[in-house]
Amino acid sequence: MIPILGLIIGLIAGIFLPGEIPAEYSTYVAVGILAMIDSVLGGGVASLQGRFDLKIFISGFIGNAFLAVILAFIGDKMGIPLYMAAIFAFGTRLFENFATIRRLLISKYSKKKDLH
Repeated sequence: MIPILGLIIGLIAGIFLPGEIPAEYSTYVAVGILAMIDSVLGGGVASLQGRFDLKIFISGFIGNAFLAVILAFIGDKMGIPLYMAAIFAFGTRLFENFATIRRLLISKYSKKKDLH
């Protein structure tokens, strides 16, 4: 649950701390954030399944964000919206990871309730 706590802290900091992102970088920041949220939810799934590995989490967190930003940059230079591939891939994984977390938590807490 540490990854999800980090996500919440990051969102609160992003909302309340001052700063602006120039419009020309908004696509890069958006796909980078999407990739990072995907990694955090993937870390949450791994944690709930008892197979969380910090090295894998950090490499995925940084690697996914870097790859997404590079795709967006190359697409901009070619005049092709390649960032859409990252949005589709990470968006799909976000919903899959959320569904997995939801099922794991429901299963975990309904078993505890049945024991009492």
